[in-house]
Amino acid sequence: MTRPEHAPDDHPAIPARRIGVLIANLGTPDATDYWSMRRYLNEFLSDERVIDLPRWKWQPILQGIILTKRPFSSGANYRSIWNNEANESPLMTITKQQVAGLRERATALWGDRVMVDYCMRYGNPSTPSVVDRMVKAGCDRILFLPLYPQYAGATSATANDQFFRALMQQKWQPAARTVAPYFARPDYIEALAGSVTRALGGAVPRKLVASYHGMPKRYLTEGDPYHCHCQQTSRLLGARLGWDSDVIDTSFQSVFGKEEWLRPYTVEHVADLARRGITEIAVISPAFSADCVETLEEVQGEIREAFMHAGGKEFTYIPCLNAEPSHLDVLTSIIAENLGGWI
Repeated sequence: MTRPEHAPDDHPAIPARRIGVLIANLGTPDATDYWSMRRYLNEFLSDERVIDLPRWKWQPILQGIILTKRPFSSGANYRSIWNNEANESPLMTITKQQVAGLRERATALWGDRVMVDYCMRYGNPSTPSVVDRMVKAGCDRILFLPLYPQYAGATSATANDQFFRALMQQKWQPAARTVAPYFARPDYIEALAGSVTRALGGAVPRKLVASYHGMPKRYLTEGDPYHCHCQQTSRLLGARLGWDSDVIDTSFQSVFGKEEWLRPYTVEHVADLARRGITEIAVISPAFSADCVETLEEVQGEIREAFMHAGGKEFTYIPCLNAEPSHLDVLTSIIAENLGGWI
């Protein structure tokens, strides 16, 4: 902390100027008990980017019905995968590992000029709290990187919204940049392909199901490009692996409510594959940058069970890229490109 040159003695000290890189993911409850789950779900399901019904219509349903029951079932799902040693969700554990790796790479490239930190859209650490910490540490420029390869209003856009709201709270507002979706980057596709090859030992499966988080079909017709981004990721992955076009199927999971969502639904699709005699499949989740409740509990629980119950014999889950060196290399390249002109 120093005073500007030629400033009077009573001028407040300011920190040395730095560049911030803020990594953002969806979020996680602080614990699995009813009230922790209720707080988390209330914040998540009150987001109008996620549920875009009028508040007067949605909030009574959310507060009166959903948040009375859902914290119990969601808490049970989280307890089944909880990192008890660290007392946190796997998403939190993996995000910390990712950021540690990115900090190491950033230090090697830029020394102490770049500060790397992370936040969550829902839960802790909150986006406003981390933005405030970065500003107080001297960051007068912040690059914001939501960890969503494919853009969606309910993921990338709401993370950006929260980042911009956090900037509104700052007296001395830093310059800001956000990162574009990276669903088609060759190095990202290469990292995905590498994870498939490692998991399957180089074999070509009868069927690889690329299961992406779902969204209401209506969002697609209203202009959200998510569906197209997912399809392109699957197509590029298959091309990179050199497989026939019918080996990879794209499907969507985590359907919520009565509205029609993007199809096919993964839980129905894998059961249909088994009934058609395709009894050995692999599943990958390219929309998730880190394994979480949707992959560790839903894919390896509900979706696996649906496949096996319908006659499936072998179900292989291919983990997310997580803190794999190839993934961290992709993210480091994205960061370096987006810091152009700043450093």
